[in-house]
Parts: sequence; C-alpha cells; structure tokens
Amino acid sequence: MLLPDRNTVDRLLRHFRAQERTVLDRPCDLSARRRFEDTAYTLCVLMGERTAAAAVLAAERYVRSGGDQESRSVAVVPPLA
Repeated sequence: MLLPDRNTVDRLLRHFRAQERTVLDRPCDLSARRRFEDTAYTLCVLMGERTAAAAVLAAERYVRSGGDQESRSVAVVPPLA
C-alpha cells in the first residue's frame, strides 16, 4: 500500500493548526476559511478519512509513529473484477 510522505503530512498538519488558529481569530475572513477548508480536504485525502477530525487524528498518529504502516488502520479495497 502506498502511504503519504511523513514529512509532508507533518508539514500539512502544522499548516492546518496554524490556519485553525487564524479562522478562530478571524471567523469572518472568508479567504482564511477557504484555505483552512482546502487544507482539511487535503488531509482527508492523504489520510483516507471522510472527516477533517478523523483525518487530523490519523495524521497525528501517523506522524507520531514515524510513519509505520501498522500504526494506522487502513481500509482495504478489493480489486475490480
């Protein structure tokens, strides 16, 4: 299974947290909110999760584990017939 680069996930997670603080400080800033939502979506795609909260938790576990495959639950998709 192909896993994301741990450094990329770490960088994206730090970016997500910084944008989260910005959105909390300036809730009416639509540009900041859009960037935050784009980053959340990217985390969801990289981590294979449906929600931003689940993606952040998965990313934190993945980065903390050093990128070991066993530390992350992965949905197995059967091959097409």
